Amino acid sequence: MARPMRLLTVLALAVLLAACAGNPPRAGLYEQFGGQAGVEALVEEFLVRLLEDERINAQFAETDLVNLNDRLVEQFCVELGGPCTYTGREMAESHAGLGITEADFNALVEGLVDAMDARGIPRAAQNRLLARLAPMHGDIVSP
Repeated sequence: MARPMRLLTVLALAVLLAACAGNPPRAGLYEQFGGQAGVEALVEEFLVRLLEDERINAQFAETDLVNLNDRLVEQFCVELGGPCTYTGREMAESHAGLGITEADFNALVEGLVDAMDARGIPRAAQNRLLARLAPMHGDIVSP
């Protein structure tokens, strides 16, 4: 009886391996964004768009852009499931007293979506990142 059970196990394993060979695993979210190099390129594209957007660029006039770039790379990397650690301040602390409005926030999100489109990031991957960032809204927009 041990032989038929072993044969059944081998057949089951062969079926599973054949199924895996026909359906390659979907890349993780971090990989869909191009890994570290892709995240860095996205953040650069995003910051360029923010600084060119007359609706919100004044919000960044006194900002240390090198630090902002580095923290955004860390934050996006973490949110995408990459091998990073976010070393910045909490969102509420970073945005306290800045008077960021709903319109400012929406302009920022538009800039991020445009940057992701320009980088060729698939819409489903974009939506997954946006869903992970959305809970920060309440810590960024002033009441």
